[in-house]
Amino acid sequence: MTDPGKQSLQVVLVLLCVCQLTSGLKCACPLCTNHTCETAPDGACWNSVMLIDGKEETVKSCLSPSEMKGQVFCYSSKNVSKRNCCFTDFCNNETLHLHSERPSEEPGWSGLQLTVVILVPCCLLCLGVLLGVCLVQGHHCAYGRAHKQDPEEPLDDQMLMSPDKCLKELIYDMSTSGSGSGLPLLVQRTIARTIVLQETIGKGRFGEVWRGKWRGEDVAVKIFSSRDERSWFREAEIYQTIMLRHENILGFIAADNKDNGSWTQLWLVSEYHEHGSLYDYLNRYTVSVEGMVVLALSIASGLAHLHMEIIGTQGKPAIAHRDLKSKNVLVKKNGMAAIADLGLAVKHNSSTNTIDIPFNHRVGTKRYMAPEILDESINLNNFESFKRADIYSLGLVFWELARRCSVRGLHEDFQLPYYDMVPSDPSIEDMKKVVCDQKLRPSIPNQWQSCEALRVMGKLMRECWYANSAARLTALRVKKTVSQLSETKDVKD
Repeated sequence: MTDPGKQSLQVVLVLLCVCQLTSGLKCACPLCTNHTCETAPDGACWNSVMLIDGKEETVKSCLSPSEMKGQVFCYSSKNVSKRNCCFTDFCNNETLHLHSERPSEEPGWSGLQLTVVILVPCCLLCLGVLLGVCLVQGHHCAYGRAHKQDPEEPLDDQMLMSPDKCLKELIYDMSTSGSGSGLPLLVQRTIARTIVLQETIGKGRFGEVWRGKWRGEDVAVKIFSSRDERSWFREAEIYQTIMLRHENILGFIAADNKDNGSWTQLWLVSEYHEHGSLYDYLNRYTVSVEGMVVLALSIASGLAHLHMEIIGTQGKPAIAHRDLKSKNVLVKKNGMAAIADLGLAVKHNSSTNTIDIPFNHRVGTKRYMAPEILDESINLNNFESFKRADIYSLGLVFWELARRCSVRGLHEDFQLPYYDMVPSDPSIEDMKKVVCDQKLRPSIPNQWQSCEALRVMGKLMRECWYANSAARLTALRVKKTVSQLSETKDVKD
């Protein structure tokens, strides 16, 4: 007979083990409440030290399972940054240092050093023989592939990086061969480290944007400050989401963290569009009715693709932008638009009905915040809430665009939404008073009624601005309505 006391003890021990496996870790977090944070299951504790302006700065916090999937978040950079991911409670409660002092050693060779001196030459000799065999075999394989390439076989890094390939071919290859989630990490790093920066083209809260050259082609390089590592990692992660690539979403090329000796530069490389943002474009130019419809349709198409979930093994989660504005929409050479700056985006996992919200100190732009965000009534547990907030912002971008539409030589000056109701740098309270309390919206000029395209745009804006978020249009509905305008080509100039 088994002792009942022992049986009970075994059951308790098993339950404790199961609880420990299914619950998250507790980690040290100086900036959190009680200096403690708790991870989701499969998360990790994170400890990091980085050299900033010659001083070591440490960060301790929790990593979510999605951040654990990143290829660089737990990697260290020699002499500049050290990162450590660990998997037990409070295992990150230690202070890392970049330069550990070594104890002075006695003169003479230790047994370990003698072993190394003997083994290293032997290993190098074996490695040389092995490399020779591999080179011969590789030559034969390369010859065979050059004469017969299987169209179903994924392209390797060397073929992707062949010197005669341009960026469009590279992007096409990454879209059609492999997972569709971006170039391999080694190829990204190779591209980033052969870019020559030319000039700064913009600045923001995150850092700077440069125009660079790669093999004679222009690229845009977004350089994050080292204090904004999470924003850089998050944006790179979102851009490399499977099936995200779309003609109306900024084309991502590479992400890399580059050490320049005293600090780490965090690079995000993307396609370059010489017209800049929609904000810059509308400040400089007016648009025709046809040009307005093309821009509006491409913005709506990009947002509809972001919001849409694609089901399947190579599917795409639904994504909400959370910071849609004219400065985050780029104008392409062909007159279409591309949505950019996905650093605040959130992803929805439909199988578990969970929302992946980034741990980030940045918030959206106050002027474009939906009423439910301003008065904090938004339901953060419902993904539809984030999509509906995007639609409100889309209506404001359409208003900026329609004001610059020239009909029979008549158009409005460029202005930001609510320019006549709030200060140039409004606070949350300023916006809340106008949008939530007074329920005001940007004015729609009467002359828009004389042009069918502008009349429809005005109607669309009102249906994007409803105070009741559930009554707003979907991105797909907006896209279809603008698409009908494009087909009728009703341009009454």
